[in-house]
Amino acid sequence: MNLRAQAMAVLLLGLVRLLTGAQARWHGCPPKAEQRIYFANHQSHADLVLIWAALPQELRSITRPIAARDYWTASNFKRWITTEVFNAVYVERERKGDEDPLAPLAQALESGDSLILFPEGTRGHGEDPQPFKSGLYNLAQRFPDVVLVPAWIHNVQRVIPKGEVVPVPVLCSVTFGEPLALGADEPRADFLQRARAAVMALREV
Repeated sequence: MNLRAQAMAVLLLGLVRLLTGAQARWHGCPPKAEQRIYFANHQSHADLVLIWAALPQELRSITRPIAARDYWTASNFKRWITTEVFNAVYVERERKGDEDPLAPLAQALESGDSLILFPEGTRGHGEDPQPFKSGLYNLAQRFPDVVLVPAWIHNVQRVIPKGEVVPVPVLCSVTFGEPLALGADEPRADFLQRARAAVMALREV
């Protein structure tokens, strides 16, 4: 990260913590510098920023959020901040031909990075997460040694209400739960339901 990106990271971290508190709660899963996939509910474009800000610095530096290419490269500033500050992994929301949509994520995991993933695939608008798509299951199969950590993001959708552009100070938090493991021969649908339930259970913690 160059000096300009470092300065922006410090400024952004301070702004996010001022507006939201960016509190991290660790339940059954202490912060640890091991390769992980953090998977969480998704209700706002600010979700990846909040999880990034909630992680300790030593984990932030090795953890890359997944970012929708069409949204996060729509302007030069968005492209720059997701590339230079967040070191995001861009994904296509619409499958193109025979391209493997998980290829950029697999490449990041093969390089030893941790990831922040939103298994719903797109933002939800209800209180409960939408059904999880198969990406998390496929990655768990391909990378069995990567630790899967569920997370619940509280209140971030209220920071920038729909249709607004000015953030509203609201206390937010991210609760990280006990790691989940893919069972031997566990069917995809069963695993995805279990993973979704693990995320939802954290809102009561």
